[in-house]
Amino acid sequence: MSQAAKPADAYDLIVVGSGAAGMAAALTAKIGGLDVAIFEKDSCFGGSTAVSGGAIWIPNNPLMRAAGMEDDADAAYEYLSGEVGNLIDTDLVHAFIDAGPEMVTFFQEHTELQFEYRAFSPDYHPDRPGAAMGGRVLDAQTFDGRRLGKEFARLKPPINDFTLFGGMMLNRFDIGHFMNMTRKPASAWHATKLLARQARDRLSYSRGTRLTLGQAVAGRMALSALQRGIPIFTDMALERLLTDGDRVTGIETRDSTRVSARHGVVLATGGFPANAQLRKVVMPHVAHGAPHYSMSPKPATGQAITAAQEIGAHFVTTNRNAGFWAPVSLIPEAGGGSRPFPHLFLDRAKPGVIAVSPQGKRFVNEAVSYHDFVSGMNGAGLSEAWLICDHRALRRYGLGPVRPAPAPYRHHLQSGYLKKADTPEALAALIGVPEQALSSTIKLFNIDAARGKDHEFGKGSTAYQTYLGDADNRTNPCLRPLDKAPYYAVRVHPGDIGTSMGLAVDSHARVLREDRSVIPGLYACGNDMNSIMAGTYPGAGITLGPALTFGYIVGRHAAGGNKSP
Repeated sequence: MSQAAKPADAYDLIVVGSGAAGMAAALTAKIGGLDVAIFEKDSCFGGSTAVSGGAIWIPNNPLMRAAGMEDDADAAYEYLSGEVGNLIDTDLVHAFIDAGPEMVTFFQEHTELQFEYRAFSPDYHPDRPGAAMGGRVLDAQTFDGRRLGKEFARLKPPINDFTLFGGMMLNRFDIGHFMNMTRKPASAWHATKLLARQARDRLSYSRGTRLTLGQAVAGRMALSALQRGIPIFTDMALERLLTDGDRVTGIETRDSTRVSARHGVVLATGGFPANAQLRKVVMPHVAHGAPHYSMSPKPATGQAITAAQEIGAHFVTTNRNAGFWAPVSLIPEAGGGSRPFPHLFLDRAKPGVIAVSPQGKRFVNEAVSYHDFVSGMNGAGLSEAWLICDHRALRRYGLGPVRPAPAPYRHHLQSGYLKKADTPEALAALIGVPEQALSSTIKLFNIDAARGKDHEFGKGSTAYQTYLGDADNRTNPCLRPLDKAPYYAVRVHPGDIGTSMGLAVDSHARVLREDRSVIPGLYACGNDMNSIMAGTYPGAGITLGPALTFGYIVGRHAAGGNKSP
């Protein structure tokens, strides 16, 4: 697994970007017989995959079928067509649905990337035709980072606020045990074993080596690449694409290194979430002055998209949304400034939690997906909102980075991140919203919550929403009155976990010009490719699922394994 000191003059295929999409393309092409190298702008490899939740959405996949679960391509297409509407690219969606199961089998047979399926994980809009209650979402199996040897230090670490005790990672199963460790002996035992493993890790490593979520995806794929002799060059930023006539023939990096590509170049750099200027152009709420915070890595500035546009590639701007939205709060840092935290699935759907506008009114169903929540903010013209809960909810479930009991939380009060007051009226005064409005909002919500039905916004009305609630809360997993003082609030803003707009491609992920003609020798996948979801968010893993699948399609096509022209 030795790393080449510097790039060769030429490779068969050059992959720009080391996330799931780029490594999928590189591995598939290498297994297909090509000489491949990966070039990464960041000092670490793994890209946005390494800091993601790691969910992978693949309808009709072999793991769910082996478990006896039913699904088919027609149902998946029906669901996506209902989500995307008239923006659907039929050819690309069919390419994804057809190749996704093949991709899973291919990587399970030829690489370290091994999957497990979620038996129950509803699509985000389970009431739509074609939606599934489970099976479509895959995760990478937990991975031992020690297998990377010295290369473990080059794997991009997870977001620190998503870890415990110096880099210990938890998956959804682990989180459930930690939340119940003071209530259930089995959970206490599970937590104890993980803590013991973490203690051993910290004797030799700077962080935990038990990798879950996106870390498991990135770690497994990186190990596979290094085992097969695919070099991953870090600190190598793309500057421009080299061409001969209309064909892409290589890359030039920011340090003026030129490398030729005999079969082509793959762009998989993670889109443009860190490009503040472009965000103002394609995100209306940003153009109107709303703050916006991205959870994606800072190197993802869209330079690959810019380089492709410079040689005639078409950048699609007609998606319903420019990004995959998530509400984000800002954690104050000791030395000044702040860092963003995404409120994905751990708090908003829980009983005893609501969201209100600066006017003190609810504006959205708090239990909808993170994307739909921010869409609700944008639809209401809100640049900020408040998540509010009572003491019982805070200590049972936590709120953002505020951990549930028995974890301490007073430092969040001292920093000003978490606001606290003895009554709804006092909390309203503290956070600057109308006192009577917030008091009335909580009273009306409490009446519905006690009855188990939210008449105003329908919180807890679908299988997806109740899946994220608390099954032990019998009236409704998502509803309980806010009646246990004191009360708490956290401010949230619009944010994203990636961009959806990207380069137009065909069903082989070859980059297209505006007239739909192919740019020979240039591919795009991951978030550099325009999302087949067209700015919608149908379910968990709808970025990594297509990223892996179209990376596989790219590698297969570049290596000549596809019989289509």
